Amino acid sequence: MRQGKYALVSNYFFMAKKKEVAPSLIDTFGEFQEMKNINLTTMVGVLEESFRSVIAKIYGSDEGFNVIVNPDKGDFEIYRNRVVVEDEELEDDNREISLTEARKIDASYEVGEEVTDEVIFAKFGRRAILNLRQTLASKILDLQKDAIYSKFKEMEGEIVSGEVYQLWKKEILLLDDDKNELLLPKDQQIPTDFYRKGETVRAVIERVDNTNNNPKIIVSRTSENFLRRLFELEVPEIHDGLIVIRAVARIPGERAKIAVESYDERIDPVGACVGVKGSRIHGIVRELKNENIDVIPYSNNPYLLIQRALSPAKVSTIRLDDNAKRAEVFLHPDEVSLAIGKGGLNIKLASKLTGYEIDVYRDLDENDIYLEEFKDEIESWVIDALKNIGCATAMAVLDTPREKLIEKADLEEDTVDHVLAVLRAEYEDIEESSEE
Repeated sequence: MRQGKYALVSNYFFMAKKKEVAPSLIDTFGEFQEMKNINLTTMVGVLEESFRSVIAKIYGSDEGFNVIVNPDKGDFEIYRNRVVVEDEELEDDNREISLTEARKIDASYEVGEEVTDEVIFAKFGRRAILNLRQTLASKILDLQKDAIYSKFKEMEGEIVSGEVYQLWKKEILLLDDDKNELLLPKDQQIPTDFYRKGETVRAVIERVDNTNNNPKIIVSRTSENFLRRLFELEVPEIHDGLIVIRAVARIPGERAKIAVESYDERIDPVGACVGVKGSRIHGIVRELKNENIDVIPYSNNPYLLIQRALSPAKVSTIRLDDNAKRAEVFLHPDEVSLAIGKGGLNIKLASKLTGYEIDVYRDLDENDIYLEEFKDEIESWVIDALKNIGCATAMAVLDTPREKLIEKADLEEDTVDHVLAVLRAEYEDIEESSEE
């Protein structure tokens, strides 16, 4: 396809003086501008530069030559300027012309005057025309690469569509409507994505690299920006700026949380994003291969935001350490598993959404004790493993079946037995003290 485009311009040069046959230069440029995003001024400059490059190869230098490209008339002219010298003083044919040769052009020429004569490019021969074609093709290709890089660099973060053209092990090649190449790496694909050649895929432009003037457009379907842009497409209020997306957290293909805020008190931001009977969010969920999406109202109050981010769990108390960006969240024992979520997804997303590292604790009974109190008898890494499965207190551990502690916390049987023995001994001491 590129060769065809270059041939279009090259053919013009062969027929430049046959205006009844040759296409208009401005029409030719118009086609290039449309297909390659190269404007008229740039194309004229490229033509002049290409002519000068060929002239320099033929004459050793392009100094003294004037190249005039007329896009309105669809033709070009080349002129050479030389100074008249005595025949025996001629040293440089490019800059000087003998008096005898000058008077063949015009008998009135005298020594010291400047002679301007037209150079007929067609007389340079077939090789010169081929050189011009190659030079022009190379320069246009470079311009095309620059134009592609600039265009897509400005589009970073925007959604594009492309047709699956080639499937490889580590990436997929997509072609957009203008046949630009888009690369979708494996790590930027949703785990449940499955592609067939010829199908249309939507993704967001993650970044545009330019190595050795070869633009490389990387697109992503796992980026948080992809989720943002999908909401902008599906929710007019977001596109219009009435609703703002404040924060996004994703585990691609699994679950996502998005915090939204309305600038119009009459508009419910969550309701607007979800739509009537989920009409707006369903399309986004399908695009993301059934990724579950929680939409929550944003708040500047970190306590309230954390509480909403841990939904559907109901939070009892929150302790914040703003300097360390940590939050200790206390919940009723029945709510702990909801806060953590399957595979820890809910608490991970809540942490990403709020910017706080969240630790979940059970509300303490009067006899309950935090595991940190046993650091002198139980190693810290063991306590952390137990906390990761929602067992932050002694009673939470004791209420959990031994087999579950071994499996979920990924601990050795001896380790779990040691922990249980330490905790039981503590409560036996408490009971003995109470009896006394």
